[in-house]
Amino acid sequence: MGFWESVRVALEGLAANRLRSALTMLGVIFGVGAVIAAVSMTEGAKAATMAQFERFGTNVLTVRPGQWRHGPVRGGMGSMQNLTEADAQAIVKECPTCVAVVPELNGRSQIEAGGENTGTSVVGTTEMFPQVRNYEIAEGSFFTERDVKGRRKVAVVGPTVVENLFGEGASAVGDGVSAVGERIKIGGVTFQVIGQFASKGDMGWHNPDDQIVIPITSARYRLGFGSSAPGTPRDNVNSISVEFADMDLAEQAKAEVEAVLRDRHGIGPASESDFHIRAAADFIAGAQEASRIMTLLFGSIAAVSLLVGGIGIMNIMLVSVTERTREIGLRKAIGATPRDILLQFLIEAMTLSLSGGIVGVAVGIGLAYGLRTIGLNTAVSLPWVIVSFSFAGFVGVFFGLLPSRKAAMLDPIEALRYE
Repeated sequence: MGFWESVRVALEGLAANRLRSALTMLGVIFGVGAVIAAVSMTEGAKAATMAQFERFGTNVLTVRPGQWRHGPVRGGMGSMQNLTEADAQAIVKECPTCVAVVPELNGRSQIEAGGENTGTSVVGTTEMFPQVRNYEIAEGSFFTERDVKGRRKVAVVGPTVVENLFGEGASAVGDGVSAVGERIKIGGVTFQVIGQFASKGDMGWHNPDDQIVIPITSARYRLGFGSSAPGTPRDNVNSISVEFADMDLAEQAKAEVEAVLRDRHGIGPASESDFHIRAAADFIAGAQEASRIMTLLFGSIAAVSLLVGGIGIMNIMLVSVTERTREIGLRKAIGATPRDILLQFLIEAMTLSLSGGIVGVAVGIGLAYGLRTIGLNTAVSLPWVIVSFSFAGFVGVFFGLLPSRKAAMLDPIEALRYE
């Protein structure tokens, strides 16, 4: 009997017990569907995390001051206040891989405008801020180098600040209402709004839309930002953001920045750095590794359903062999070889598993898109769809082999006598 003849006979055997065949496929359907749905959730979470990093730029290093130490007592992160604007200028001059650098002087102030007031974050920085920190200007413009040198009282605001101060309509771009040109008071000092950032969205731990950016000189000399504690440099900053040429150069850029700052701060080879450098690439690598582990974990848990489905296929096939013992004996008596019988039952097992795999793929993709409609981030992974379907086929072969061999090894005389 040829291969396609074996396929026809196998399909006829399954069609004779449609309900039992359908119930047997449920384990495979649920297994494949669960794997695809689970992986789609982890892939969606990974994509959302990457999108958040990309909003702030992936080719960026953040340098923060270290912790002050007095004997066994340590201060909090950034408590040393030993980074300066001169450090930032040295980095951009002496680090070949660094494209641009922005120092940042942070504070929090009460903002007043139009009879409204709100407390928000205020960042003093330079004209390179939008490039390095990956901000877009929705309306107006960002301040210039001349504004920084002139200590001008100009500000660029986030959309949340505009909404809080001027109402919901003012935060919408292109509707004829804009905060650009308005005057606001920051800590009692009047500034003019010259630009408005495009929305980046709330990051959870930080809302980049709820901040005001002004020239660093204005923050220092108009608002009094920066520490005046003894021993603290007058041009101290809270952090320095460094843009480097390519994401693959993250480690090289890190090493260059560290070498420059250690030299400027007079730190010997055996001493600990008095600053910390973090690269977005470090966080991305950590997020990707966590996502990979979660994908494997969820995928493995869901794959247990496939194994259970395979056991169900094996059980049903053993029952089928027992029920059709006389049929097997008759086929062998008229010339069917053990190979024919083996192939017939193996095809039946594979048909059950592959049919369940096809339906499972549809169920899994449907679940992934269904979860997306209720607000969850999901992303169907084609490689995992292929792996799930292929594993379903493997399950059919593996768990169908024992019943098929049992049928193939039956003695035709004993099989014909079976009641």
